[in-house]
Amino acid sequence: SYKCNFIAGVPTLFEALLRQSVMKGVDLSCLKGVFSGGDSLSVELKKRFDVFLKEHNATIEIREGYGTTECVAASCLTPFHCSKEGSIGLPFPDMYFIIVKVNTTEELPYGQEGEICISGPTIMMEYINRPLETADTMRVHEDGRTWIHTGDLGIMDEEGFVYFRQRIKRMIITSGYNVYPSQLENTLDAHELVHMSCVIGIPDSYKMQKVKAFIMLKPGYQPTDANKQVLMAYCKKTMAKYAVPCEIEFREYLPKTLVGKVAYRVLEAEEIAKKNPEPRQSVAV
Repeated sequence: SYKCNFIAGVPTLFEALLRQSVMKGVDLSCLKGVFSGGDSLSVELKKRFDVFLKEHNATIEIREGYGTTECVAASCLTPFHCSKEGSIGLPFPDMYFIIVKVNTTEELPYGQEGEICISGPTIMMEYINRPLETADTMRVHEDGRTWIHTGDLGIMDEEGFVYFRQRIKRMIITSGYNVYPSQLENTLDAHELVHMSCVIGIPDSYKMQKVKAFIMLKPGYQPTDANKQVLMAYCKKTMAKYAVPCEIEFREYLPKTLVGKVAYRVLEAEEIAKKNPEPRQSVAV
């Protein structure tokens, strides 16, 4: 007698729902809200899931939000009546967002990319017994407010809509160019062969880092060299030359964190282990 009214989850949850055969024919007209957070929701996944909702009689679309542990919960959400492609929405009432130049407290104009900072009544008091980390994250700006420096890159437009770009630490620097994995993943996910992707930087003695893409193919497609060449040609056509992956590796599954995010750090660790294998221990006889 009870039906689901709200769904909240990370993007991989919505990817999983798209693959579930048990969802075929399910009536979702009962839904009042579907919310994505915890990780970047690709434009392509949002489009696919919005189509899925419509096909299942839902009258709403997926809405992306944003929050951090340091702000307790969500502090920004796409409004019900208005959305912008790629945006995580507008700050909640009494919550303030600004964009600052990375590693500074200098506020940037609308449209310029920098670090997302948040202030408001829900921000934390401190990291318990970690004064250095607290001082690095919580900073008092010239306006007298205490701001949380999130470590996330983003942009704010003139209407106040916020756009999440990338974790600062996840940015790839190759041959002096900044490469944003989430942007490449959006491009890859738009290809008809690709179900899900993850892009990382791997150490390189010449370029500092090289771009590598891990790809889960859609059901029915095989991890063949021919499909790899198709995707490499697509990358060369749609990406800047310096951002094109040097390698594509097919995976049946991508590793996940406990909350369902793609565990890109696991993939990074695997690549580092390949470069620096542990020496074999000799056994005395």
